Amino acid sequence: GRERREKFLPWMPGKMAACGRRRGVAGMRERVPLNTTDCYIVREIYNGENAQEQFEYELEQALETQYKYIIIEPTRIGDETARWITVGNCLHKTSVIAGSVCLLTPIALGSEYTRYVALPVGAISVACAALYGISWQFDPCCKYQVEYDTCKLSRLPLNTLTSSTPVVLVRKDDIYRKRLHNTIALAALMYCVKKICEICAV
Repeated sequence: GRERREKFLPWMPGKMAACGRRRGVAGMRERVPLNTTDCYIVREIYNGENAQEQFEYELEQALETQYKYIIIEPTRIGDETARWITVGNCLHKTSVIAGSVCLLTPIALGSEYTRYVALPVGAISVACAALYGISWQFDPCCKYQVEYDTCKLSRLPLNTLTSSTPVVLVRKDDIYRKRLHNTIALAALMYCVKKICEICAV
């Protein structure tokens, strides 16, 4: 997942892979039990020249450990992670919406106009689903969403942080949304292939 984030987001620091190899970096973060949930805090403590790499490495470890909540104090890595999640969400929604438009177009429009709308949006749906599958689907980061619910945030130990604008990630099951956009994109692909065959046969 690290390499894909570096490739598709130019603002990513590009050091995730290097951090994964730095097994000797000492962990100085905190695990805070919250009843039945676990919370991991990536604290903004600068210890030497490799502090940013240490933040990235510990975030990667927290993602792979599958904590329920991950609080990111360092602004840079928090913003980058939030952007990465936002791009993945955008691809998912675009795939679902474009695929739905592709499949509903034959019902709403006459057959002579269908191909001008259905084929382009169908291609967009398939492309977004393919890109998500290649770059996001197996990234542990895609299992998380940015938490904005103030009620849930109030249960977290945010008062112990030095940052006033931390990024809070919450782990969520994404299996159903993956199935949704994959199913719709596959149906759109089948429709587009069928339509193209009909056009070529004329």
